[in-house]
Amino acid sequence: MIIQHKQQLDKQTLKTNVMAIKWKIDPAHSEIQFKVKHLMITTVTGYFKSFDLEVDTENDDFNTAKNIVFTADIDSIDTNNAQRDAHLKSNDFFNAEQHPQLKFVGKKYEANGDEATLHGDLTIRDVTKPITLKVEFGGTVVDPWGQTKAGFTVQGKINRKDFNLTWDAVTEAGQVVVSNEIKIHAEVQLIKQAETVNADEKTTAVAGSR
Repeated sequence: MIIQHKQQLDKQTLKTNVMAIKWKIDPAHSEIQFKVKHLMITTVTGYFKSFDLEVDTENDDFNTAKNIVFTADIDSIDTNNAQRDAHLKSNDFFNAEQHPQLKFVGKKYEANGDEATLHGDLTIRDVTKPITLKVEFGGTVVDPWGQTKAGFTVQGKINRKDFNLTWDAVTEAGQVVVSNEIKIHAEVQLIKQAETVNADEKTTAVAGSR
């Protein structure tokens, strides 16, 4: 008697454990810079000294990055000149009194190897607009104190007038005092926080015989 075995595909629901990871910025090893042309001949660099960033990933895979939220305190601006800092915090620019923070919310993280494009919404004053940032992933390491850390370099640019930073001045010779383009540069180090196990259900086709 010849017994014929017929292969068929049975659908089974398999549960796999996914680690939900939260990362927070390490302010002692991170820098948030902005750069602007002064008189169109030199670049002035400013820093935000007080800031926060949180990111969620699945396992340690930053290709799955989500819930990316960054804030910076306007009152923490430091350009190495107290008079200029006060002007930037005034209503001519950021208006720190009425709008004490700027905020960036990441919407889409598109990775290609160690490089990525981060799309999101930036809010300055009362204006929210989409921007795109270039991200370079530096890798992950465990520091001497047993903390897992991840490093990134982030770069982008915006037009300040898009965000109601509209102050202008021109020299007697017609030279623009402050450029409209602002370059963003950030060196970011994240610290791995709590891990949560989530059961991720997936329907998979498996071969069976009868």
